[in-house]
This record gives sequence, structure tokens and C-alpha cells, in this order.
Amino acid sequence: MPDAKSCSECHQLNCYHEDKIYPKFCLTEALDQGRLEEIAEIYRGDGIDGKMARAAAEVEGTYYGKLTRVEETLAFARRIGAKRIGIATCVGLIEETRVVVRFLQLGGIETFTVLCKVGALDKTEIGVPEAGKVKPGAHESCCNPIQQAELLNARHTDLNVIVGLCVGHDALFTRHSDAPVTTLIAKDRVMGHNPVAAIYTAQTYSKRLFDAERVAAL
Repeated sequence: MPDAKSCSECHQLNCYHEDKIYPKFCLTEALDQGRLEEIAEIYRGDGIDGKMARAAAEVEGTYYGKLTRVEETLAFARRIGAKRIGIATCVGLIEETRVVVRFLQLGGIETFTVLCKVGALDKTEIGVPEAGKVKPGAHESCCNPIQQAELLNARHTDLNVIVGLCVGHDALFTRHSDAPVTTLIAKDRVMGHNPVAAIYTAQTYSKRLFDAERVAAL
């Protein structure tokens, strides 16, 4: 149903505090209550999903507006009992990763980092044409998120953290990771790794977001 309304079309957001009125198309109102209770039981349970749900809620409630995401990552890890954290990092953010590693180790966490270029496979070896490289004519290793995940899986990490993996590579990494995955830094080369800046400036500097011809060509 491509024309079906969803949460982005709702201006009540009554599911947050239940102080307004649900619209007719509300997803909450249409939920199977039996399934909702089953999910609630998962959150109440002793499994990893329940631990993560309660830990995330506790970190939010305790430190709302007080901690940076770097600090929240440690607070969350401690609450789920994570002792070993894997870091899947972009090569362009390795210096930032070194700072994160120092911080986590200071917090008593064992860390293991895998760079996105591990394996050093040239992009042409996976079917990317030479013209598709950033710098054609030279060796240019492709990102290798599946290998990153497998190396961290072999270390039996309790939690994996993404530091700046490209759009799509992050999806592949998450798909192949055995451990739960959280993102610390989202890649955005243009916006200094702050993707929301494009949204905040959508009516000014980033008006190209609504250039129909340009969007169609992406």
C-alpha cells in the first residue's frame, strides 16, 4: 500500500505521552494486542533483548541531556554486562577510533578494532570498474564489512560499535554481526559526520534535497 499513511504523517504523536488523540490511521491503534503483549514479555525477560531494552531506557532516563553518545555507549555496555566491545571503523576515522578505544579501556572494557579495508581487496576484484574508484589507476581497497563482522564474531564480542562505516557497508556489517550493533558515528563526509545538519538546513544551504531533477538522478 504505497499511499498508506504512517507515523511521518501523524502530528499528534499521542503514543508518546497519551495526552492527545490518535489519528484514524494510527499504527498503535491498529496493533495486534496479543503480539504487543508478546513483545512486552520479551522486554521484561532475562534474555539479551530484554536486557538491552531496559538498559537503553535506563540510560535515557538517567542521563537525558547529560552524557555524550560516547559516554552513553559505555553506560549502555555496562548495563548489559558487555565486557568485550568490537569496533568496526572506517579508515578515515581511525584517529577518532583511537580516542574511543582509550575511553572504553579506561572504563574497564576490552576492545578489538577492525578497519574497513581489512583484506586489502582492490575494488576491481569485486566488480567495480576502474572508473568507479575515487582515484582511478591506483590500488584502492574496497570496504570489507563482512570480514569485519567475521573477525569480531571470532573474538566473541558482546557488543559491536560502528564508527563511520559508509551507507550500505554499515548495513552489511550489521547483517553479518553475531553481537548486537550500535552506531557511534554515522558517515557524512560533506557534513563532518553530522548527517542531521543537512536536515536542519533543508530550507537554506541544503535546499538541493528538494531539487526533484537532482534527486531523480541519484
